[in-house]
Amino acid sequence: MEGEVEPLHRALGLTDDEFGDIVGILGREPNHLELALFGVMWSEHCSYKSSRVHLQRLPTEGPGVLVGPGENAGVIDAGDGIAVAIRIESHNHPSAIEPHQGAATGVGGILRDIFTMGARPLALMDPLSFGPLDDARQRWLLEGVVSGISSYGNAVGVPTVGGELTFDPCYEQNPLVNVLCMGALPVERLVLGAASGPGNLVVLLGASTGRDGIGGVSVLASAGFDGASSGGASDQSKRPSVQVGDPYEEKRLIEACLELLDARLVVGIQDLGGAGLACATSETAARGRVGMDVDLSAVVRREGGMQPWEVMTSESQERMLAIVTPEDWPTVAGVCARWEVRASVIGRVTEPDVEEGRRVARLRIREHPGGPVLADVPAAALADEGPRYHRPMARPADFEVRLDDGPERLAPPDDCGADLLSLLSDAAWVYRQYDHQLFLNTVEGPGGDAALLRLAGPGLPPSRRGVAVTTDGNPRWCAVDPRAGTAMLVAEAVANLACVGARAVAVVNCCNFGNPEHPTVMWQLSEAIDGMAEACRALELPVIGGNVSLYNESGGVDILPTPVIGALGLVEVLTGRAPGVGWEEGSTLVLVSPQAPRSRPMLGGSRWAVECRNHRSGRLPRLDLEAHGRVVSFVAGLVAAEVGQGAGLVGAVHDVSGGGLGVALAEMAVAGRVGARIGGIENHLELFAETPSRFVVATRRPGELVASAGAAGLRVDVLGTVGGDELSIEGLLAVSVERLAGRSAGALPLALGEQR
Repeated sequence: MEGEVEPLHRALGLTDDEFGDIVGILGREPNHLELALFGVMWSEHCSYKSSRVHLQRLPTEGPGVLVGPGENAGVIDAGDGIAVAIRIESHNHPSAIEPHQGAATGVGGILRDIFTMGARPLALMDPLSFGPLDDARQRWLLEGVVSGISSYGNAVGVPTVGGELTFDPCYEQNPLVNVLCMGALPVERLVLGAASGPGNLVVLLGASTGRDGIGGVSVLASAGFDGASSGGASDQSKRPSVQVGDPYEEKRLIEACLELLDARLVVGIQDLGGAGLACATSETAARGRVGMDVDLSAVVRREGGMQPWEVMTSESQERMLAIVTPEDWPTVAGVCARWEVRASVIGRVTEPDVEEGRRVARLRIREHPGGPVLADVPAAALADEGPRYHRPMARPADFEVRLDDGPERLAPPDDCGADLLSLLSDAAWVYRQYDHQLFLNTVEGPGGDAALLRLAGPGLPPSRRGVAVTTDGNPRWCAVDPRAGTAMLVAEAVANLACVGARAVAVVNCCNFGNPEHPTVMWQLSEAIDGMAEACRALELPVIGGNVSLYNESGGVDILPTPVIGALGLVEVLTGRAPGVGWEEGSTLVLVSPQAPRSRPMLGGSRWAVECRNHRSGRLPRLDLEAHGRVVSFVAGLVAAEVGQGAGLVGAVHDVSGGGLGVALAEMAVAGRVGARIGGIENHLELFAETPSRFVVATRRPGELVASAGAAGLRVDVLGTVGGDELSIEGLLAVSVERLAGRSAGALPLALGEQR
């Protein structure tokens, strides 16, 4: 009825059934504070209530896995007494509202996920997706996000070494801002986010607590936008939910926490991200199966008049929760004071209650010690026992019809050179705003197939090993077929690592999808997870962490399915540079691929079909995962010999992916600043098809490389030779390297500046 007041639980994002479940758990109706705790912890972002039943199908175990999903970051044993931590997260909804702070605090949050494990953050990557830049709002979003990432990452002192940049109309109201962080630690410094030891102190470290970020990612990321655009009224009303970051506070917090961990002064530690203190206290208590009493009067606040529910759910940045013994507290306080990091005892670990013969870890919140209990809830009910939905799924009714509507039947281009030029654009405008040489460990930075770094840093044992990271997403593939497309993403990530000589050892994922209440979206998510699981099992890759971002919709329109794969690789000996993408004059170009008969190239989901012909249907190229594994193993071995021994067999290497063979050759020509004469590519289908498991290799010893590939059971096609000032593909195109380079470097700045 008109004027009827909405029930509080609905205002907090809880359904009537969920409210009934909470009443059943507590044995009574919850008060306002308790409802707020359940509201944030049972949100989509924190509880994964729509996706967890599907995520459990992913393989999560494997050789070297020290920590898998469920902790703040996944951790792999890298050898030499060093472990590597990796995590990927999304800050999509906050960045759509306030791009600078949304992206900056995304960086801050992912850094805390890494050093919470005891690892020093060593590198960041940022896969970003926006609408077309002919719209002023998209230019504002892109510039704001890039400035937020650069200002925070550069100031805190962690290099941003790569990422991706995607443009598509589906992201106009829902930009995607995903951030990956990798760090390293001595194996013995590994610590988990669990409370233990009744009587131990609960210590809040870092910044004071304010109203900024209340209901931030926990609420913003658990509902779609209502369709208002261009920073309209609905967007403006959500601005207070966006966190505000301080990278200098974060830097001090990193150093203080790592010193505390080195000195064994912390029993357990957890960052305060989504849902703030509500999440950190309930999760650490639930993991340790102990109770926790929280004293709100000890939480230092930056604003007056804050209510208990505001203090517990604030997502103010640069804060950590540590469990410390009473004996160690004076030393902990001294370390924090030296680093100018605020430290306050805000509670104690308690014995679990015994209820009906069961030990129940309870979270109790008081305004001050000895005062009345304001909230009394089982910690596990907040952290682990939220709703698990098997939401309805439905394959699109026209799925098979669209598969049969292949772009191969479209008329060939009048000018293949013009189409190739239109597909060229690098992200140099973006990554030149990032410092990618901090720590001086970066061997291969932005612009290559993957980032490659020395596995070195303060406090790490000496090692000659290297570590490589890459991120890969492709909404064109996944819109055509989310299962096959996601499998191709995993294959692409492994191929990128091979180009810098790395053996893939683990995967993390960020699943960006639309509204899970739409059956088609849930089908997309389920299919993508199955494709990821299939590829990871075939390639023997454990999935050691991830993130799910749902409700990426506006006005009822969902984004294209956009899973992003972050892959981690290791190099046994790293003493030199990777060959890179740029070829050299006089080299012979060969195409290495599986030993299989050539089939008709497929253009479904290709950049040429979508960007040049606006054709979004068809079938994806076939992926043979067993053959793919053999090819990437061979290429990784070739390049590993270069970075470890300087073998001199490979002058340049680049995998064939977005834009097909044409774009791969053009990018190599631009990087090397020299042309090539190519033959044997019959038509535009072969030029632009994105058939997987193929690598272009430039070598001065072609006979030796061909023999080596043949011995490995692989196919090698000689494409041509490097030289001259144009890229010439017999019968199809001839374009000067100068034009290729000008288009590649100038496309993004031109799009950003032409309509200002």
